[in-house]
Amino acid sequence: MRVLIINTSERIGGAAIAAGRLMESLNNNGVKAKMLVRDKQTDQISVVPLARSWMNSVRFVWERVIIWKANSFRKNNLFAVSIANTGTDVTALPEFKEADIIHLHWINQGMLSLNDLKRIIASGKPIVWTMHDMWPCTGICHHARECTNYQDECHNCPFLYNGGGAKDLSYRIFRKKLEVYRNANITFVACSGWLRSLAEKSRLLTGHRTTNIPNPINTSLFKPRNKKEARYKYNLPTDKKLLLFGSVKITDKRKGIDYLVESCHLLAEKYPELKEKIGVVVFGKQSSQLKELIPFPVYALDFVIEEKELVDIYNSVDLFVTPSLEENLPNTIMEAMACGVPCVGFNIGGIPEMIDHLHNGYVAEYKSSQDFAKGISWALTETEYPKLSEEAVRKVASNYSEGSVAKKYIDIYNKITGKDA
Repeated sequence: MRVLIINTSERIGGAAIAAGRLMESLNNNGVKAKMLVRDKQTDQISVVPLARSWMNSVRFVWERVIIWKANSFRKNNLFAVSIANTGTDVTALPEFKEADIIHLHWINQGMLSLNDLKRIIASGKPIVWTMHDMWPCTGICHHARECTNYQDECHNCPFLYNGGGAKDLSYRIFRKKLEVYRNANITFVACSGWLRSLAEKSRLLTGHRTTNIPNPINTSLFKPRNKKEARYKYNLPTDKKLLLFGSVKITDKRKGIDYLVESCHLLAEKYPELKEKIGVVVFGKQSSQLKELIPFPVYALDFVIEEKELVDIYNSVDLFVTPSLEENLPNTIMEAMACGVPCVGFNIGGIPEMIDHLHNGYVAEYKSSQDFAKGISWALTETEYPKLSEEAVRKVASNYSEGSVAKKYIDIYNKITGKDA
């Protein structure tokens, strides 16, 4: 069986990392999988880039211009929505023609247009679409937040200036998706039960198969290692409890940096002695900006793309904190737990499916800096840490290992191609 995985990027972003890991998992379990991307970052031969063209940049910019215009020429939420008005026809590529299954992941920002998706559907090849956010089941947004219009028909979009209108851009794209999806052989896979429950309420997915399968992780790579050696590698202190926070862009408000800053101040005020005992490791673009905001020593690292480096970083810390306000099934939580690092996160999206409250980490009340601070204090001082660490490793091994996730996808492939009949 040959599977072609399609994703905008090879390594940048959670969806790209998850798609790449799935490709490796499938290849290790008897499936010939390749990955088609617009942006390639490595020399891996099983990853095929689209032909380099100045049109790729034009497509990206043109989509943003249309959104900018629909938003009354305001930059607000410019990247919170996508309309897939531009892309590349991939159906003539040899990798597409030889594939038995087309497996879509995150295909926005000029990778595939809705017309390109229509061509893929018209080819007759069965399609699996892994949803890393809500975009496949909404008009234009990646996360609907409190809006429920997508359940029937998008309009008056809260991401557009003054609510857009009754027949705004979200309405027009929603209607276009209805047309494209009609009679299409698509199986939608959500990475979390939370996302699946939302997707199944959407009129767009009525009549389509939906299920949920988590992202995979290589537990032979991501596993507990010597903490002192890891700290030595990054010149980190051995006499402090270290928290870890990471994101592609640290200052991205959706990642909840404001809540982390406030939580740290609450901890420092309530437990002044912690100022000498806690440090915060940060990796990602603009990480050094936190040095002036957090009352604990901050150790800033650059954005990390190499997985072996990530393993060392996770193993150098005691706790991973993720105050993110919008999440599906974060790879970062999975990676940290696989390395024996307990996590603290908000009760949002798929996070409570990953962190078992007071068992392998702490699930804090949504947008409560006070409860988030309480979770940090609990994990570091009020529990039997070695047991917490063991339970984190056990949760990942039993739910997210590459072999178990690959098997679930192979079962779907066999079902939709009729090979299990």
